[in-house]
Amino acid sequence: MGLDKRKCTLIGTHNGQFHCDEVLACYMLKRLPAYEHCQIKRTRDASVLNECDIVVDVGAVYDHEKQRYDHHQRDFKTTLSDIWPDVKFRTKLSSAGLVYAHYGHSILRAILSAEKVAMKDDDLNLLFKKVYENFIEEIDAVDNGMSVTDSGKTNYLITTTISSRVAFLNPNWTEENSESIAFERFEKAMSMVGAEFEARVIHYAIVWLPAREIVKTALLGRLQYHKSGKILVFQDVCPPWKDHLFTLELELKTEEILYVIYQDSMNKSWRIQCVPISEGSFLSRKALPEAWRGIRDENLSEISGVPKSVFVHASGFIGGNETFEGVLKMAVLSLEM
Repeated sequence: MGLDKRKCTLIGTHNGQFHCDEVLACYMLKRLPAYEHCQIKRTRDASVLNECDIVVDVGAVYDHEKQRYDHHQRDFKTTLSDIWPDVKFRTKLSSAGLVYAHYGHSILRAILSAEKVAMKDDDLNLLFKKVYENFIEEIDAVDNGMSVTDSGKTNYLITTTISSRVAFLNPNWTEENSESIAFERFEKAMSMVGAEFEARVIHYAIVWLPAREIVKTALLGRLQYHKSGKILVFQDVCPPWKDHLFTLELELKTEEILYVIYQDSMNKSWRIQCVPISEGSFLSRKALPEAWRGIRDENLSEISGVPKSVFVHASGFIGGNETFEGVLKMAVLSLEM
């Protein structure tokens, strides 16, 4: 639902301490032509909120037709999957997530258009999910008090998340405070969050998304290097591959890839890297042989039987060889051991 920008005058949200979700919600709305000229009114006065064209994070109402986007109701349990059934996320939405769910595609288009980045609808859908998973969902979870893990045990504190940094911008108890001072800080938070949000969108659009096609091409051509289909080779350029690999393995119903081969862009030698059991894990699906680990150069060539070997990391997750033929042989031998 959109409004003619000449009719839109006010975006409403609550006053008092501000949080990352309504900060981002307001920023995203003002990124759209329909809302870019709206003023932001911070209040909890229901009569004032009723005069606002759109309200986020206050009012105890979620109604897209009425443009009310609060998530504090006792019975509110909406996730992105409830609004977009083809995506699978279980985190309850905050006001940021609600605005993104209903306006996200248009917001992304506006940002991409400003950067003169053209994008097909299918790719925009991929970008929509990626930005939610890697930026918005964290904000939703933090605002709704959802922990990263279910274990309850933490080994250290993380205090520099974007939600933490927004909270830090609120006037503290030692400072002078007023509605005008708080609003200045709110606008500062909007600038910070908005800049990071847009940088992430552009990064995923021009770095992450093109990498997907390169990984897909490599997956489809994997059998030319080994009949097992478990070795993936990047001949020309090695993009960020882990995220795409796990997704494309499922989409293309391939075998689990165990080793990825690519050329070092600095010294032009070749690398073999083990695929982790999951994105972010330090455990490999199949590490390089124990006997090779921590060995270098001639000693490694002698032990492995592969000439021109350079190194294998002590943990066995990565190794190197001066030539493509050598690194491929390292991969094949590792499969068989």
